[in-house]
Formats: sequence, C-alpha cells, structure tokens
Amino acid sequence: MDMVKQWGRSVGYLAAVGISAPVAMPLFMLLPMSVITLIVAGLGFVLFPIVIMTIRLWTDVHRQLVGWVLGTSVPPQYRPLKGGVLDRVRQVVTDQTTWRDLAWLFVNMILGFAFGLLGMILTAFAVFSTFLVFFWWVMPPDEPARIMDIAITDVGRAIVIGAPTSVLGLALAWFGVPALAKAHANISKMLLSPSKLAERVEQLTETRAGAVNAHDAELRRIERDLHDGTQARLVSIAMRLGVAEKSLDEKDPVSSLVREAREGAEQAMGELRDVIRTMYPPILTDRGLDGALAALGARCPVPTVVETEDLGRVPAPVEAAAYFVVAEALTNVAKHSHATSASVRVTRDECLRITVSDNGFGGVDETKGTGILGMRRRVAALDGTVAVDSPMGGPTVISVEFPCAL
Repeated sequence: MDMVKQWGRSVGYLAAVGISAPVAMPLFMLLPMSVITLIVAGLGFVLFPIVIMTIRLWTDVHRQLVGWVLGTSVPPQYRPLKGGVLDRVRQVVTDQTTWRDLAWLFVNMILGFAFGLLGMILTAFAVFSTFLVFFWWVMPPDEPARIMDIAITDVGRAIVIGAPTSVLGLALAWFGVPALAKAHANISKMLLSPSKLAERVEQLTETRAGAVNAHDAELRRIERDLHDGTQARLVSIAMRLGVAEKSLDEKDPVSSLVREAREGAEQAMGELRDVIRTMYPPILTDRGLDGALAALGARCPVPTVVETEDLGRVPAPVEAAAYFVVAEALTNVAKHSHATSASVRVTRDECLRITVSDNGFGGVDETKGTGILGMRRRVAALDGTVAVDSPMGGPTVISVEFPCAL
C-alpha cells in the first residue's frame, strides 16, 4: 500500500513540475527586470517586493513538494529583510538563497518539463497498453488498435502481443515514474537547500547571536548593579564618613583615621566609575553609538569628521567594542600620526563596518605598543576583523568589521 501511495505521489509530483516548468521562465526574468527598473525608473519600488514574494512563494511550494516525495523537509533559510527598499534589494541580492532559487528556476525550466513529460509518457503508455489487452474489441473493425504496427483484432493477438507490451509498460511506469520523481526531487533539493557548510555557518551565526544577546543582557545588568547598587553604597559611606570627620576635633587621633577612610571610599568610587566606563560607557546609554562617536571626534585634538548611517539597534557588546576601537584609533592619531585631519565612517548591514583614516605620516608598526594589538583582541572576541593599511608617508586606514546580523 505504501508503494502505491509513493507511486501516486510520484505521478502527482511529475505532473506538478511539468506543468509549472513554463512558469519558471517569467519568474526567472522578472527579478533582474525589477532590479533594473528600480535603478533606472524607480518602478521597482512596486515591482520588486511583488516579484520577491512570488519567487519565494513559488520555490517554497516546490520545497514542500520535494519533501512530500523524499519524505524529508527542505526548509527555506532566507535572511530577514530589514530597512527600506534599497536595503532590501541589497539584502536579497547578497542572500545565497536567492541565487539558489534562481538556479533552480533556470534548471527547472528544462528538467522540470522534460521529467514531467517523460513521466506522463510512461504513465500513458502503461495505461494504453493495458487498455488494449482487455478492451481491444472496443475499437472499430476497420480501425483496430495497433501495437508496433500490428493490428490487434482477436484475443490471441491481444494475449501474445498486447500482454507483454502491457507488462513492459506497467513495469516502466511502476519503477520509472518514482525513479524520475526522486531524481528530479534530489536535484531540486540540492539546489534549494543550503550546503552542509552553509547550514553549519547558519548554526554558528545563531549560536553567536545568542551568546552576544546573553552578553548584552549580562553587561547591562552588571553595569546597572554597579551604578545603582555598589556605587550608591560607596557614596553613602563617603558622605557618612565626611559627616563623622567634621564632627570630630582635628586633634582627635580618630579624625585622621576617618579622613583616610573617606578618601579611600572616594578613591574606590573613582576606580569603580573607571571600571563602569570601560565595561559600557554611560554615553552610549545616553546618546547611542552615533552620538558617542560624534563626541569622540569632537574631543580629538586632530580635526575629525564623523559620518554614521542609520545604525539601528546594535548589540551592547558590539557597541561598546566599536566605541573603544574608535577611541583607541583616534588616540593613536593624536599621539603618533602627525596628521592634520582624520575621518571616521560607520556603516551597517549584516556587519558593523568602521573605517578610521588620517592623512598622517603612516608607517604604523603593530609590534610597538599595545594599541593595535589590544584593538585586535577586543574585536576578535566578538568574531570581528581588523585590517590596517599604513604605508610610509601615509595615509593610514584602519578598517574594522563586527558581525551583528541578529
């Protein structure tokens, strides 16, 4: 019974892919056309989303058909689309799943029609040959049924010639149709599914995103507890010690001990503030990454232009690391570059990209000092990269990338 169901599924699958194959041509052509019209005439603002939704719906239906035949799921792995139309266009064009969909549409235009047609021919041949064995007498006497140009006009010929042909047709249909369906389904699965490496990368990306989110929450919790709890208690202790100090006579030996305790509490408060700033600078909470970087540029002794796009929500660990990287880079510019101007540019898509450049003497030596090495360690902790281009005579360009597609 299961084999009968599988054969029925195979027939339905081949019929579906054979009929749907001609639809692949316009869908295959519509995506590049929508991108071109978006760039040239602006009409793609309407056409592009419709085309993307149609292609993804079409390929998702065929993923379900493939899973129906093979007995395994073929889930889509599209990146979530964010931002405006142009951002979505870039995300779609750079998404590997889009190119897999287009490759499948192109292949299915040919293979889908060919496999579907061959499957229908095998099925029709089996039905026709079997029909002749039992119903040859239905045909008019002057137009008898023929097999290999031999007229079937009596029971003897029907048995001798029709029966072997029927058995052959049924065998071809019984074994050939499922084989064709599975072959086409496996080709489609190969094209519509990510590779093992891509799946592993996706898993690692999700794991990293979870770790970054957990780090984000923990970092904010620690900063909040230190600021609202420990720091507040130290302030209270310092104030009470100050009151006690004023109530004591200066000649009283206890007065000097209270003063030392108060100064120690104030020093501890200063050190605690430094720790909080190095964990997650308060300016990031108050002004966001855009405003914090603008403040760094304004404080730099070298005239600095800061350009940032709409960065949206950046994970707190990435935000803090980006802030310290720019701060370290601008400190190096001010101390060592002899530059007269510098620039900071920050953009974001799947990665947060930071470029710090100056017109100084160049020739940065990473083996001297800990600035660049510390920067690399901080960025590497978040799976980011740092590239330094600093030829003798300048300019110096530091490029940093943080993955932040959450």
